[in-house]
Amino acid sequence: MPYAENNQVRVHYRVEGSNGTPLVLQHGFTESIVDWSDCGYVDVLRARHRLIMIDARGHGGSDKPHYPEAYRLEARVGDVVTVLDILGIAKAHFWGYSMGGWIGFGMAVFAPERVDRLVIGGQHPFARSLEHLRRMVRVGIDDGADAFLAAFRETFGPTDDAFAKRLRTADLRAYLALLQDRTALDEFLPRMSMPCCLYAGAADDVCGHARAASELIPGAMFFSLPRLDHCQAFTRADLVLPRVMQFLQ
Repeated sequence: MPYAENNQVRVHYRVEGSNGTPLVLQHGFTESIVDWSDCGYVDVLRARHRLIMIDARGHGGSDKPHYPEAYRLEARVGDVVTVLDILGIAKAHFWGYSMGGWIGFGMAVFAPERVDRLVIGGQHPFARSLEHLRRMVRVGIDDGADAFLAAFRETFGPTDDAFAKRLRTADLRAYLALLQDRTALDEFLPRMSMPCCLYAGAADDVCGHARAASELIPGAMFFSLPRLDHCQAFTRADLVLPRVMQFLQ
């Protein structure tokens, strides 16, 4: 498996497709690069793009530090930049969902020169407490993997067997370390110059905030997905891909 190293943290990545504009895919919390394939994104996108899928630190095949300082937003952005440097890519489209969208806002702040077009799903740049997720993870640390899975399903809804299996083997202390409350990035929005597309499920609590953020970014577009919640707005690739592909083209 290919790795990049950023300040002694190894980051696992995968490249698929050799033609077209480079496109970084950054997954959400508890997920990995596998989920982009499982939900049907990769089969469609690799025909038009050189896909660079990255396991965020704390997830998948990447290292999983247990100290909060390792998960500063600048460090997560540095992981993406390091992978692009190894591949010799000066500039790429970036598509992040949920936690991956937070990293996307970080790219716009800390490495804007590396972003061609920016797609952010299920996320906003405003200050946010993550205590509800820390409580969910602490249940697993205290009571075991099955308890964590039950708490996850109570928070996010049903999971299929393959994803449930991955949740049972997750490094929960790494999750707890990365779940730091987020400081606001909205002061940077009016200065973002790359073309941006934001979207969210209409039944997702972040939808209104994502729409508000899009109105502060010059020329940004926004769309919502009727009746879909946070997880469904990722798993329903059939509804998301047509809109995002039109934007990327």
